[in-house]
Amino acid sequence: MTIPIIDSDTHVTEPADLWTSRVASRWGERVPHVKWDPESRTESWFMGDENLGPAAASASYGWKDQWPSVPPTLADAHPASYDAAERLKVMDASGIYAEVLYPNVGGFASTVFLRLDDPELVLACVRAYNDFLIDWIAPAPERFVPVAALPFWDVKASVREIERAASIGHRAVLFSGAPHEHGMPYLADRHWDPIWAAARAAGLSVSLHVGSGDLTDLFRPERTAIEGGAVTYARAATSVIQDTVSHLVDLLLSGILPRFPELSFVSVESGIGWIPFMLETCDYHFLRGNVRAERPEFELLPSEYFRRQVYGCYWFESVAPRLLIDEIGLDRIMFETDFPHPTCLGPELVADVVENALGDQSEEVRRAILWDNAAALYGIEAPTD
Repeated sequence: MTIPIIDSDTHVTEPADLWTSRVASRWGERVPHVKWDPESRTESWFMGDENLGPAAASASYGWKDQWPSVPPTLADAHPASYDAAERLKVMDASGIYAEVLYPNVGGFASTVFLRLDDPELVLACVRAYNDFLIDWIAPAPERFVPVAALPFWDVKASVREIERAASIGHRAVLFSGAPHEHGMPYLADRHWDPIWAAARAAGLSVSLHVGSGDLTDLFRPERTAIEGGAVTYARAATSVIQDTVSHLVDLLLSGILPRFPELSFVSVESGIGWIPFMLETCDYHFLRGNVRAERPEFELLPSEYFRRQVYGCYWFESVAPRLLIDEIGLDRIMFETDFPHPTCLGPELVADVVENALGDQSEEVRRAILWDNAAALYGIEAPTD
């Protein structure tokens, strides 16, 4: 491919000692740590006595068997899942110049840490992850976009962490698309305004990653016992994207975008094919409900706020990139691979998937989706060689 690619959603498989080496030893085994689980016969993440799941569950790329089979140890996983130098080799083989990096263990909005039920320890775990990510990208910081986790349940601590994260090199922050599902105020509540203001002041966008709400019902053991692990995964992976529709409608009607017109949001790992229908539906009911009579600050339609401040990311789709770009907005679309998760695009797939989706599009369209949009959002400079 002649156009370098920016991959707008990938994940770093966290090393076993991330928190034990960076959080004060006085917390002991309360911090996330890895040990052998004889029941699952895997290395697994634990917080205290709670088993969070196999340590290499986030590193399915290259594994010999299909999900729900996972590498039994981190050493069995593909090294590009956890080693930056190896990741760069996979990126080069895929035609990818830069990657945006997201977490696994803490959840897609750091909500797993809330189970620790100790504000000091929770904050220490979030900060440790953010520091680790900056160290991880050291082999090629110009090719990685670190996204900072936030202790979003503590607004003042989040503001401080945004400022700190920006100062050490983070280029975006992670937030929950459904904070109310974790016992917090709704997204529309002005309770969160200091966080939006801090992100705007720091020049950082806000990422709403798929699966950042409450996932309890999706993975109940009684459902898996009926369906089997493979069906559970397929159902859950589809259902969380449907949940994202609600998260984006909440955002578009929250009042955040009118109040913070320079702040950008990214809907991550949730696809784009559903966006035109969501926007059309939202606009229709916005107008029929005469929203402006009650909320005059909405000078634009929901779809216009989306096209001004919100991005969508896709990986496997072919219909939307071929047929729906104009309805979404060319400058609102970014490409991703979700590497190294179970249904990610590895080097053997990227070129074919891109060609299938964008092969009939103009050079201008391909460059916007594969490079320009993400480069402008994250401040990525083009390679010189």
